[in-house]
Amino acid sequence: MPVMHFRIQWPDNSEENCYSPSQVVSDFFTPGEDYPVDDFVLRAREALNIASERVREKYGFACSAAMDQLAQIKKPRVSTLLQGNGRRTGNSSGSTESHGEILFFRQQEMVVHY
Repeated sequence: MPVMHFRIQWPDNSEENCYSPSQVVSDFFTPGEDYPVDDFVLRAREALNIASERVREKYGFACSAAMDQLAQIKKPRVSTLLQGNGRRTGNSSGSTESHGEILFFRQQEMVVHY
């Protein structure tokens, strides 16, 4: 089953490597795009739940790593970010201006495991 690693940049410019057991994440996000944090969390929840269910269909059990990733994305910093009312803009050249609540979906890489 192909897995996907993707990198996000939070509004405070910190970056995080993320994991999905399925490439379904690419249906929900576009590399180089900015997303409001609340929209990102909703998309990530849907994508990672679908990915976990795909694992369940194939192996008979849900993917705990997908749920762990979702928990990591939703950790307390998200609620703090959602209280902000600003915006962050970014582009693929690495130029960023941080003002609050926009998350930058940096890149994705698909890895196929057999």
